[in-house]
Amino acid sequence: MKMKYIKSLLVVTAVSMSACSEDWLEPKPLSIYTPENTFVNAKGLRAGIAACDANIRFASFYGDGAPIITELIFSDVAVEGTTDKSGPAQNMNIQIQPGANLNDVNTNRIGLFWYEGYKGIKYANTVISRIDLATDFKDEAEKNAVLGTAYWHRALRYYLLTHQFGDVPLLLQEYTQPKVDFYSTKREVILRKMKADLEFAEQWVPSVVDRGQVTKGAVSTLLAKVNLALGEFDDAIEAASNAINDPAYALMTTRFGANAGDVAKDVVWDLHRPENKAIGANKEALYMTIDRPNMIGNVAAGIQSMRQALPFFAASGANRINTPTGKAGLNGNHTNASGQQLEFPLSIYYGRGLGRCRATWYATHTIWDDANDLRHKPGNWMRMEDLVYNEPALKTGGDPWYGQPLQLYGTTGNLLTADTIRNWFEWPHYKLFVPDNINNPARGGNTDWYVMRLAETYLVRAEAYYWKGQLAEAAADINTIRARAGASGVAEGDVTIGTILDERARELYYEEYRKTELTRIAFIFAQTGKTAYNGKSYSLSNFSEDNFFIDRVNEKNEFYNKGVITVHGDEYTMSAYHVLWPVPQGSINSNVGGKIKQNKGYIGYDASVTVLEDIQ
Repeated sequence: MKMKYIKSLLVVTAVSMSACSEDWLEPKPLSIYTPENTFVNAKGLRAGIAACDANIRFASFYGDGAPIITELIFSDVAVEGTTDKSGPAQNMNIQIQPGANLNDVNTNRIGLFWYEGYKGIKYANTVISRIDLATDFKDEAEKNAVLGTAYWHRALRYYLLTHQFGDVPLLLQEYTQPKVDFYSTKREVILRKMKADLEFAEQWVPSVVDRGQVTKGAVSTLLAKVNLALGEFDDAIEAASNAINDPAYALMTTRFGANAGDVAKDVVWDLHRPENKAIGANKEALYMTIDRPNMIGNVAAGIQSMRQALPFFAASGANRINTPTGKAGLNGNHTNASGQQLEFPLSIYYGRGLGRCRATWYATHTIWDDANDLRHKPGNWMRMEDLVYNEPALKTGGDPWYGQPLQLYGTTGNLLTADTIRNWFEWPHYKLFVPDNINNPARGGNTDWYVMRLAETYLVRAEAYYWKGQLAEAAADINTIRARAGASGVAEGDVTIGTILDERARELYYEEYRKTELTRIAFIFAQTGKTAYNGKSYSLSNFSEDNFFIDRVNEKNEFYNKGVITVHGDEYTMSAYHVLWPVPQGSINSNVGGKIKQNKGYIGYDASVTVLEDIQ
């Protein structure tokens, strides 16, 4: 794995080959902003933290084929819906291997999580290693707050990496020279170190900071998750409670922000408006990415949430959506051929989707158990029948279906689209709708995005209570979230890990790292031997062959291992070993002086590879 720090940006210029001097071989920096000059004072170290923040934005939620999609399709809530070609991650048993293309908009982002995860660690380690070089902090508290923030960023990356890849190399310092002798460190050892760092950070990181910076509440929430992963449930409850009880934060339960006066909307709508996420009135936000037009370091194409996670209703050709009269029914553009805005510009109202992140029936139907739930009510939640046929040719041709709601079946019971995987599913409009200031047709423009908010902290604490058997307390935390949404409460006796996962799916779709959380829970079942709601218990001894992760996916996701085949002919498959992703082969090959463990189930797995069991 190449983890070298580039000390300066170099330029190669033309030189005379007959020159006697070899001065031209010495690298000449194009800028004075080298680490030695930059990370020597408080301002410079805060710039290093800003690099960590920017890394999360790039490596999780933004752009075409955003990394969060890969987390979602390795779970119960979504699949890759690009059905017109091979390459997208659908037949996982064939496609997901260490030497495959693991970082491309048209395949998956497993490799991006690996490489950008270690970039984030690199940025954090730079700050951590150089913290004592800065002598201009106003006091020890300010210094420790910066250090604690860097610890949080490093811990978040390792929390993700250890549940995406398992045992991975542990880097705790800045490297200023090439290093190619890494070894994997045991997952529990890494998490134990992250816990200690986060406990320090929780003491020093302030509760209230500028938006886009790490808060104490975010530290406590991540610490609670790490404690869950370690099986230390009392500590998880304590950490989550620290955030929940902090007067700086509160679940948003009343109208606020830009649309607060619109009686047709509600607090769930308010919570997810781009213009409301970073305002001071929003007490629920614990950590978010900030994304504004022309901001240095942002993803130029915006969030693109609508392009990724809405159905491809504007499909053309054989896979289009027809009217019951057999005509092409939908137009995904803003304007007609004459440049006039469409009478029903669906792409402006909702965005133009590609169906890349295709929600499952579980996510769109099964989990919705209360008709009063604001998160699933008309206006917030979109059903295909809420769209209307808007193709201008229908109007000029006198077709009676122009302006009428979409239909899935014709008058004879025939399907009106050949591709229901990609073209026909429901979605949370209130969350995914982002007005587009960049793209036409609309994909989703610049917007801030939640990484952690207090609603998740309640569900993290509910899970900790569940593992301890305190089901009344678990139900109370779940019901706090449900009450905000206007849904009825769950009974104490009905609380299982499935209840908590269902509520997470309702509340945190397209926010949470769903695969990471499922893998973490699978590890806990294997570590504790606790019987799951499916009647099974699990063990670490055969974790790659039998785990809660694959059982949950097979139970709730109606695509994988059910014989479902796309219109292109690709089958959806997944196996138990996908509980952990493959380490990209390039990192293993370049690490010539050490051994990085490849996960079981993938080409290159070797049980004899040494895994470090303490911190070197």
